[in-house]
Amino acid sequence: MSVPPPRVAVVTGGARGIGRAIVERLARDGSRVAVLDKDEAGARATAESVGGIGYACDVTDAEALVEVAGRVSDDLGQCSILVANVGWTPNKPFVELGADERDAVIRVNYSGSLNACAAFLPAMTDGGYGRIVLISSDAARIGTPKETVYAGAKAALLGFGKSLALEVARSGITVNIVSPGSTDTELVRGMLSDEQIERREKANPMRRLARPEEIAGAVAYFASDDAAFVTGQVLSVNGGMTRVG
Repeated sequence: MSVPPPRVAVVTGGARGIGRAIVERLARDGSRVAVLDKDEAGARATAESVGGIGYACDVTDAEALVEVAGRVSDDLGQCSILVANVGWTPNKPFVELGADERDAVIRVNYSGSLNACAAFLPAMTDGGYGRIVLISSDAARIGTPKETVYAGAKAALLGFGKSLALEVARSGITVNIVSPGSTDTELVRGMLSDEQIERREKANPMRRLARPEEIAGAVAYFASDDAAFVTGQVLSVNGGMTRVG
């Protein structure tokens, strides 16, 4: 009996933080990993640490993503796991956000994931297999001050993911969403004050922020064959901070 080749996983925003933890977990589980990030040096460093390949890519550029998808296929093989992980917010009250900032938050957090799916989904459909995992946020499920547009964009991913799951189910492709609570990353530490972080820790039933590797574990489940009959679902990883039914 022949041994199937390793699966090829693509992680957007994979250079650091949650993305890097996802890259490391999927590689440990046996996937060949393509790391996509605007930070080319970071993407390559993370990829090289797990034997993968890093690519400079801005997810808001749909044409660039299609070009990168072709390169991934040539370099590693057909993508079978896509993790749309990119996220960003300036952490400002809504009235202080200019129109350009609002549009940028939507392009990164919503359009970027749509662009990634549009670039990699056709090959999955042709191959009759795929695992798509979208990274949303619990801000989308309960709301968070100073993250209004971010929360709205991440909420849009919930509707998109559930709807896409229905469209592609018969093609052997699942689409699920991981919804992290506040997670201890450089991005969060740089965005929030020590006082804000302390408040979030105290408000959490477990009295701490999530660790990136805990988000990666949820992604790994959705990417695995253990979740072959799971699609269109949202999994919060938040220490019990929200308990949405």
